[in-house]
Amino acid sequence: MKITTDSRRHRCAARVTFCLVMAALVASLAGCGGVVEYQLTIASTSGGSVTTPGEGTSACARGTVINLVATPDAGYHFVDWTGDVGTIADANAATTEITMDDNYSVTANFAFGPQSIPMVAAGGYHTVGLDSDGSAVAVGYNSAGQCDVGNWTDIIQIVAGYGHTVGLKVNGSVVGVGWNEYCQGQVGNWTDLIQVTAGSYHTVALQLDGTPVTVGANDHNQCDVGNWTDIVQVAAGGYHTVGLRVNRTAVAVGHSTYQQCNVGGWTNIIQVAAGGYHTVGLRTNGAVITVGDNSAGQRNVGGWADIIQVAAGYWHTVGLKADGTVVAVGDNTHGQCDVGGWTDVVQIAAGYGHTVGLKADGTVVAVGHDTYEQCNVTTWTLS
Repeated sequence: MKITTDSRRHRCAARVTFCLVMAALVASLAGCGGVVEYQLTIASTSGGSVTTPGEGTSACARGTVINLVATPDAGYHFVDWTGDVGTIADANAATTEITMDDNYSVTANFAFGPQSIPMVAAGGYHTVGLDSDGSAVAVGYNSAGQCDVGNWTDIIQIVAGYGHTVGLKVNGSVVGVGWNEYCQGQVGNWTDLIQVTAGSYHTVALQLDGTPVTVGANDHNQCDVGNWTDIVQVAAGGYHTVGLRVNRTAVAVGHSTYQQCNVGGWTNIIQVAAGGYHTVGLRTNGAVITVGDNSAGQRNVGGWADIIQVAAGYWHTVGLKADGTVVAVGDNTHGQCDVGGWTDVVQIAAGYGHTVGLKADGTVVAVGHDTYEQCNVTTWTLS
């Protein structure tokens, strides 16, 4: 068949039209210089904003890595990123990055109140851990459900009594599980709280206005704190309660056969801890002071220095030093004072017969009484 000149012209015109259509398509997908661009839409909930790169919609070249910085307002904390988070490096981090492989829309979420900070607590025969996402874990003796914290959320502090566990929520309310024969777990109606502590059979909480509230056993008047004011921290021991005042003095009520409540002359105190029958105070200069029972040497802290936190077990005392090492004195029947090799520790807790430490990398160490596997924390990472 003979191809006419008109046929050739028609075929050339078709090719040109195809090329023009393809060029237009590529151009529609490309920005300056022919680089393919995607749309990134950034938003936030109330309580904060995305300060880098800002909020709104912008065009980003394919493959670009965009830094994201979510900044909470005063009184709020960052929770997570939601939306198209598939290429976000860490959806739970306020400072992270996203890789632009498509059109994405992400939202930074904030919540009212302080952020959960990883921590550990040691009870009679159980150990509790708090993760930064506000969830809790527990191991050890669980006869009354004191380890049943798996469904807890939005927790910002945990404490452990002899047989009960208490958690402070971000909204200032409290949850409790475990032994309740003295009503030490009846904390469901508490509100506007900023700190909690648990003794053997009683629970104490500090309100926003600097006054404490208590529930539980009061056989030694350990719950008689109704006239306390200007309190900034509370600690509950075996059968006594201690309070730290805003002027760095201390007050105590309850069982005092061993003079564990004789804290009236203390000054320059920045933290208090209460053991079975002794009381410990941390001074502004890093020294430690004690009163009460010393039958096991739990008060032999005279040579301690550079201490940044103290914890009191039933018959032993533990101190965290500024360099991340730990010291301990007192009853060592179960090896609960064998902390000499610990390093990089950022927080400590002392139970009835065991000691727990949280390390800087989120791992947890424990020594001491382990009949109920309360020291079985080697798999924990509280990040």
